[in-house]
Amino acid sequence: MSRTAIDVAGLGKRYRLGERQAYSTIREALRDAAAIPWRAFRRASRPQSEGDGFLWALRDVSFRIDHGEVVGIIGRNGAGKSTLLKILSRITDPTEGQARIVGRVGSLLEVGTGFHQELTGRDNIYLNGAILGMRRAEIRRKFDEIVAFAEVERFLDTPVKRYSSGMYVRLAFAVAAHLETEVLLIDEVLAVGDIRFQRKCLGRMSEIARQGRTVMFVSHAMAAVQSLCSRCLVLEAGEMSFDGAAEPAVQRYLRGDRTRAVVQSLASADGRQGTGGVRFTSFWVEDEAGYPTSSVSNGKPCTFVMAYEAPDPPRSAEELACTINVRNVFGVRVFYHHNLLTGQYFHRLAGEGQLRFHVPRLPLSAGEYQLDLHLTRDRGRTLLDGVDGLAMFEVCDGDFFGTGFEYRGGLHALVMVDGSWEHRPGARAMPEDPARLRQGGNGS
Repeated sequence: MSRTAIDVAGLGKRYRLGERQAYSTIREALRDAAAIPWRAFRRASRPQSEGDGFLWALRDVSFRIDHGEVVGIIGRNGAGKSTLLKILSRITDPTEGQARIVGRVGSLLEVGTGFHQELTGRDNIYLNGAILGMRRAEIRRKFDEIVAFAEVERFLDTPVKRYSSGMYVRLAFAVAAHLETEVLLIDEVLAVGDIRFQRKCLGRMSEIARQGRTVMFVSHAMAAVQSLCSRCLVLEAGEMSFDGAAEPAVQRYLRGDRTRAVVQSLASADGRQGTGGVRFTSFWVEDEAGYPTSSVSNGKPCTFVMAYEAPDPPRSAEELACTINVRNVFGVRVFYHHNLLTGQYFHRLAGEGQLRFHVPRLPLSAGEYQLDLHLTRDRGRTLLDGVDGLAMFEVCDGDFFGTGFEYRGGLHALVMVDGSWEHRPGARAMPEDPARLRQGGNGS
């Protein structure tokens, strides 16, 4: 038996911009066919550019997935992810190329696809299961598992039009996830559920993968993609730009083709908050030599610099706090710091100047990080300026421990901790009793 579950070769999908689908009767089609020559039905030559009024949602996509693989598909909005899954689900036909799937396919492409608003949750389980290809006996056998997973027992006989969006997606995912398929296609359904349900879905998909079934998972939740998928396909503007391990794929997607300036302007940042008496105008990072840089090495000194202007500065600088909140690309806070933690107070902020935070030995793993910058007074009670997520910097691997050992920190942990190791041959298997040690100490 072939190990290949999905084989895609030269797949492309083209849409005509601005065209509405027109439907006609069979009689009208036959009448029109009789009025024009047969050669008019030959396929027109393919336009070579989008300027001809066509858009290629997918273009020349090829890949192969083996049975049991869990593969993520990531890319920006409009990259062609959902179009790819619709072709694999046979909802739409490709314009060119071919896709071959070995085995039974289950798909969850949109929340509640196949649900009837007026039917109850119980009825929709049978209806949706039948649409997905489940036999009635199979649905009956899995019914209790589906209901327990969806956690909708109390509302089972309530029409789904009265369900919340969370209940809706729980029931839809539960039906699809309990379908005994060889291939499961899932398109961005976890965004609706809460954190607990997301973990439950990820656990279910991991269980499906352990059973040797194939999962294709489209999501913008990079943490979920990286924890669930061993491999990722990155789509950019309808073309596949990367096919490989999940971590480098996620980093490529997050970086994209963005080029970040060394000095990042914050003067006209959108969404900022605060009274505006003092405002951040720019941000940059300086290396150990004091030069602005877009990338710093872990284990090396660096300085975060926030330039400011103060059109209406507070009269007193007592308890002014500049806070740096550093988050990784998944939004997880890595650390935060402000000057009051170290007992350092600013003098009166007037005109313009810089607030500088020096880190003697950067402990962050390789990757990209974003900062939230807040300037407050009165121990945080008054926000003067707040800019979230717009200042960014990159950390690359360095010789953090000074041993020449390649740590590759990004593969292991968020932060690196310096420490020392010791070996005590013949030491006791259990620690000494603290009470006995204290008694011995008093008696000596």
